[in-house]
Amino acid sequence: AEMAVWNVLVLCTGNSARSVLGECTLNHLSAGRLRAFSAGSQPTGRINPQALERLAEEGIATTGVRSKSWDEFAEPSAPPLDLVITVCASAAGEICPVFRSATAQPLRTHWGVDDPAHVEPLAARRAAFATAHGILTRRVQAFLALPFEAMPRADLQHALDQIGSLS
Repeated sequence: AEMAVWNVLVLCTGNSARSVLGECTLNHLSAGRLRAFSAGSQPTGRINPQALERLAEEGIATTGVRSKSWDEFAEPSAPPLDLVITVCASAAGEICPVFRSATAQPLRTHWGVDDPAHVEPLAARRAAFATAHGILTRRVQAFLALPFEAMPRADLQHALDQIGSLS
């Protein structure tokens, strides 16, 4: 039987940098096994230019990517989510949004990454984006190495939470 494509939501506060890096990298590397989306609890309404620059450097498509509210994914018409990944840095005191879904009970995991968006000067900010994207890429690769579609939920939850500590 054909496996259903998973819907993965990458969630942050602003949906301008880390969550966008996660969304685009998941879509790029997953070869169609999943569809990734991103959103924010308080979206800035714009994508950070360094996020777009970083993805372009890696040859990752950003077509149609926009900064949007997680409210879109709470609508009845929204895609049913299989997994919600938060990428805010709770260790740095950021408030991580907790997604509530009326329809499905998606798995949730936390892959915190330090925010590169406010690093100064620009050269340091570019380096911070490269670091953040590298961490997310390694976590995405570890996730995609799993037979996640077929794994028991508890096993997958454990694996996802372990992936969140990869740097």
